[in-house]
Amino acid sequence: MTARSDVVRLKQGGARQKHGAVHLYDSAVETLVGQIKALIDKRNLGVGDPLPSERELGEMFTSSRTTVREAMRILKAYGVVDVRPKVGAVIIDRRMDAVFELYSFNTLELSRQTFLDTQGFRQLIEVGAVDQLFDRATCEDIVELRTINDTMREEEQLHVAAQHDFRFHSKLVGILGNKQVNEIYRIMKPVMLKIMESGVNRMKTHGVSFDEHGGIADALESRNRFAFQYRMSQHLEAGLALFKE
Repeated sequence: MTARSDVVRLKQGGARQKHGAVHLYDSAVETLVGQIKALIDKRNLGVGDPLPSERELGEMFTSSRTTVREAMRILKAYGVVDVRPKVGAVIIDRRMDAVFELYSFNTLELSRQTFLDTQGFRQLIEVGAVDQLFDRATCEDIVELRTINDTMREEEQLHVAAQHDFRFHSKLVGILGNKQVNEIYRIMKPVMLKIMESGVNRMKTHGVSFDEHGGIADALESRNRFAFQYRMSQHLEAGLALFKE
């Protein structure tokens, strides 16, 4: 497996950087990061393969030892390499964990655009995959969805109810059997929970969310395509009014 990673630019601003965030302030460092990534691709290096030493990288790309170390720090932060004693830099594959960590930083403030982007993406999956859901959903799946929904209704604490809300939708997309979709939902979980807790659940009672989930489960069980897509769309759009233009 070739280790590739697109380095994300983060604005540092006036505040201290959060743990794990990297600010590419030095164009020489940024250039070297790109060169090392290109080297990984060119040599077809995979997980467990070692990179050249700092000295070798410096000579190879005419870079100072300080620049090489900073570039390695960035690649380590983004889950591409790990620096091990007596071994040096080794290719790893923790990119999804790194992305998860960075994505979780975006939950401090929930904007209208974040809501639209997140719920719009979910519409593509949870509404757009109706045919696959109808083909794959079993009676056991329906029972589990209803059980999760019952648990959510009985929960009095808002943040815990939001966790059950996420479980309901995570179970639903899990029916698709698509590992990539499941992984994306795992990464998006912090923002989705923020929407569920700060948006919909503050505006509406758990009972209303329970009824909407129940209607979705009913439509899935009866294979009513129109009802499923309509109810899911309405459910995902709820809460938009809380965010100003």
